[in-house]
Amino acid sequence: MKKNIFLTTFLLLLFTFLHAQTNLPKTITLSKEKLKDKIMGGWAGQTIGVTFGGPYEFRFDGSFIQDYQPLLWYDGYLKKTMINNPGLYDDLYMDLTFVDVFEKYGMDAPVDSFANAFAHAGYMLWHANQSARYNILNGTKAPQSGYWENNPHADDIDYQIESDYAGLMSPGMPNTASAISDKIGHIMNYGDGWYGGVFIGALYSLAFVSDDIHYIIDEALKTIPANTTYRQCITDVISWYKKYPKDWHQTWFELQKKWSSEIACPDGVFAPFDIDAKLNSAYVVMGLLYGNKDFSKTLEVATRAGQDADCNPSSAGGILGAMLGYQNIPAYWKMGLKEAEDIDFKYTTISLRKVYDISFKHALENIKRNKGVVSSDNVTINVQTPQQVKFEQGFVGLVPVDKKEFDHIIDKEISFDFEGTGFVLRGEAIKKNASYADYIFDAEVYIDNQKTGNIKWPVNFTTRINDLCWKYNLPKGKHTVTIKVFNPDSKYEAHSFDYIVYSNKAVK
Repeated sequence: MKKNIFLTTFLLLLFTFLHAQTNLPKTITLSKEKLKDKIMGGWAGQTIGVTFGGPYEFRFDGSFIQDYQPLLWYDGYLKKTMINNPGLYDDLYMDLTFVDVFEKYGMDAPVDSFANAFAHAGYMLWHANQSARYNILNGTKAPQSGYWENNPHADDIDYQIESDYAGLMSPGMPNTASAISDKIGHIMNYGDGWYGGVFIGALYSLAFVSDDIHYIIDEALKTIPANTTYRQCITDVISWYKKYPKDWHQTWFELQKKWSSEIACPDGVFAPFDIDAKLNSAYVVMGLLYGNKDFSKTLEVATRAGQDADCNPSSAGGILGAMLGYQNIPAYWKMGLKEAEDIDFKYTTISLRKVYDISFKHALENIKRNKGVVSSDNVTINVQTPQQVKFEQGFVGLVPVDKKEFDHIIDKEISFDFEGTGFVLRGEAIKKNASYADYIFDAEVYIDNQKTGNIKWPVNFTTRINDLCWKYNLPKGKHTVTIKVFNPDSKYEAHSFDYIVYSNKAVK
């Protein structure tokens, strides 16, 4: 018995010693060549990761990919995917939208420049991004476009998957990355959804300073307020990793038990689908911890965890790529990368090779703006101690209590009753024939016979509304929702699917 206690104590002390970098350095000097190599590693790593995980994106919801299932990778796969499946790379072209705004309008570009650039871009969007696009196009500006009462998807993963640029242009400066994310991340997210981007940005930033993956996770987490559900979730993952250091499956099960109940995203409520930022961030952290700087293992765990199984290995691969540097990413994972580096990502005029240079340029500018030194061959960075960002938490006190089928064609008017404190009505507006011109339904929403606002339902997929209407923070009780459509047209269809009911406590 005493021998077992001694052995356990010894192993804990050894773990602490091996993974205990004490403090960040005050400054760090890198050659320009090494700085650029790390930036290239970050961009290449996320491109490799999203390509690798692409076939499994939301194919495994509420389950993980079994160990016996082979995961696809071969020479030429990168180039083939970039050409044949360009929509997969929203992780990249969303980043590049913001990189391009910095390049065109400078490091102090106003938030509206970023918001308008992505709202008017030609690519398709989903979840928090699409809700924010709709809001911006219809007069709700940032940061209200991402605020949870205006955006039912505010806790979703969106800014988390597009925040890589903030860390890569802020090497060793996590607070600078957080400031960038404060401005841009609130265009589409709030609360836990925003924290996902802050945390990922800090991980990238600190990957330039330390090669201890455990340490940079601990340090990056300091940017997130302690009393948020996001930080509590990531803290749990770290604890479970220490308890089950050889078994990521067990940590996955612990996560499912405690953190997999989606309450916000209407697509995931009462469903196994979960695009919530904190859960998917947890899968990224699992990949980094259990991978322990092994590129293959990192991507494999982040992918096999399921749910957003392309975005999570993209984040993990990018962070590890920045830490290792481009040259140290294993050749196996760079098969065909050279052939893909000159292909512009769809909807952009930027390729990987171009963004390597642009991001390096922006990093040099940020180093100088933060009183670092840039010489002909080297850079000296004033390393920032991570500071906690502001507290915010969306959807507090909301508990999903029911999901009612409501399959109706909305011709002129529909109504439904519910008992609770809020609702989301899911549905869509479509053309009956693809050849028809675009059209926008105009409607009014009434709650308990009081008009709450006008709403538009575009049939165009790029400018659509994600959810037909919603309202939170109503007085608890019985309510009647009435929707009146003023311009029905036989060529188009407004169709409701179901509605989710919220209250302030669960129904027993």
